[in-house]
Amino acid sequence: MKNFTKLFALAIVMIGLSSTTSFAQDDATANASATIITPITITKNVDMNFGNVAVQASTGGTAVLATDNSRARTSGVTLPAFSTGSPTAASFTVEGEEDYTYAITLPTTVTIVNGLNEMDVDTFTSDPDATGVLTLGTQTLKVGATLHVAAGQAPGTYTNTTDLTVTVNYN
Repeated sequence: MKNFTKLFALAIVMIGLSSTTSFAQDDATANASATIITPITITKNVDMNFGNVAVQASTGGTAVLATDNSRARTSGVTLPAFSTGSPTAASFTVEGEEDYTYAITLPTTVTIVNGLNEMDVDTFTSDPDATGVLTLGTQTLKVGATLHVAAGQAPGTYTNTTDLTVTVNYN
C-alpha cells in the first residue's frame, strides 16, 4: 500500500508538472480607431489667359505665361499690349485640413482651338511647385504654361477643347 501511495503521489506531481508547462499561449487585445479629416478640395478662381499674341508669317514660336502673370516669348512670337483684360495664370483655391501638405498634378498638354485651327499648351508650372501646405486650411495655387504658336497662325480667340485639369491630393 505504501508503494501504491508513493506511486499515486508521484503521478500527481507529474500531472502537476506537465500541466504547468502546457500553457504555451497567451493573448492580448487592442483597440482600432480612425480619424476622418476634412476632404481636400480645389476651386477655380481665374481661367488661364495668354493675352494678345502675334506671330510672324514665316516663323512660329512660344508665349510663356508665368505663375506671376508675366509673359515671355521666343522666335517669331511677339506680345503686343492688350486693350482689355490682361494675361493671367490660372488661379485655384485649395482647402482642407490645416497644416497638411498636398501633391499637385498638372496636365501634360491641352489643345486650344478656333474653328479648325489649333495650338498646344504644355510645360505647365505651378506656385507652389509640386507640393503645397494648407496653412490655416487654405492656399492659393497658380498655374502657368507655354503656348506653341505656329508660323502664320490664324487670328481669333482660341479656347480649350480638353480639360485643363489640376489635381490635388493629400501627401
